[in-house]
Amino acid sequence: MNFQDRVVLITGATSGIGRETALQFAKAGAKVALAGRREQAGQQVVQEIRAAGGDAFFEQTDVTQEEQVEHLVHDTISRYGRLDIAFNNAGVEYGGGITEFIEEAYRQVFDINVLGVFLCLKHEIPAMLKMGGGSIINTSSILGHIAFPGASIYNASKHAVEGITKTVALEYAQQGIRVNAVAPGAIATDMIDRFAGEEGTEGRSQLAAQHPMGRLGQSAEIAAAVMYLASDAASFTTGISLPVDGGFLAK
Repeated sequence: MNFQDRVVLITGATSGIGRETALQFAKAGAKVALAGRREQAGQQVVQEIRAAGGDAFFEQTDVTQEEQVEHLVHDTISRYGRLDIAFNNAGVEYGGGITEFIEEAYRQVFDINVLGVFLCLKHEIPAMLKMGGGSIINTSSILGHIAFPGASIYNASKHAVEGITKTVALEYAQQGIRVNAVAPGAIATDMIDRFAGEEGTEGRSQLAAQHPMGRLGQSAEIAAAVMYLASDAASFTTGISLPVDGGFLAK
């Protein structure tokens, strides 16, 4: 896919799915604004993109802080003159039964996974409207479609992302802005390492076995789905959540 001269903003871009998606968009010709909380990791992604001939910058951003999100969008426009695509990918996991969770964990998960998406949408949409439209993709999860015992807070946060995505898609369907979500299954990232154990552990193997393809997904496979949803090939697609899950939801 060709994204020459398109400007893409990606949150949660310092590792995993966000990092890989940033690399792939840059490879396809896009200018990329990267955001995340880890300065050193973010600058490393920028260096990798620039070394390959791409154009990118990183801004340290906590998506739970509206002033920082507003600043990120403003700086993207100031640097590149426009905003065409946004991938609201910042997120955090949390495991534990309903009687085990603590309020602090609930607030952290919902602040990042839900409030963070709200704040990004709030400031991305006006910037896109000035350009006549754009495409926004939010990171959901297969756990935004189904229940998974032992992950009630995370489950609830991703169900919320699904609702946000559909509602905002309807609000802006006639104004040139498409809003969709990507719903990954278990993807081989640091987040899965923390949740299910590193490669070779029993927990990791059991999780892979739950996917009909018998393996975990790769970040590049999610990046490909995001790029499709962002592309002109998906011009009649809005308000959907695209599972990329090795067949998990088909069971």
